[in-house]
Amino acid sequence: MAADRDAGAMSLHFYRARWQGADYVASPEPHALELWVRLRSPEPADGFEEVEPGCHVRPVPAAECTALHFVTTECSWRGERFQVHGERDGRLLIEYLGGSAPAAVELGLDRVERGVYRRWVPREEVTEIRERAVSLDVENEHF
Repeated sequence: MAADRDAGAMSLHFYRARWQGADYVASPEPHALELWVRLRSPEPADGFEEVEPGCHVRPVPAAECTALHFVTTECSWRGERFQVHGERDGRLLIEYLGGSAPAAVELGLDRVERGVYRRWVPREEVTEIRERAVSLDVENEHF
């Protein structure tokens, strides 16, 4: 039984673990000798403890997971690639992934720090919203 995120809500950055053939939203949890992962399910499942209504958690050693990914949300706006960092009142906070300061200025983005440009934009102006999952090698990662 895979634990899906709420279809109406957009999780912008999260971990996803595959355990016993199902995908779960997860949180890495470093222990003294090994990495563990806290799996979350919106429904009751064997071995999962309800920590609040609609949230069931089961910690497992990361080594038992067949995959662990860090997932971000990306999109396109005015023909450029962005990462989505926030959502509020029908607007998305997007961060430029293009790497060109002159292009960022031309797009009317706000400079947050050197090389980082963001802007709140109406959600309806954003296209190609998609998840980007980066696989983590839990055997060689040091969290």
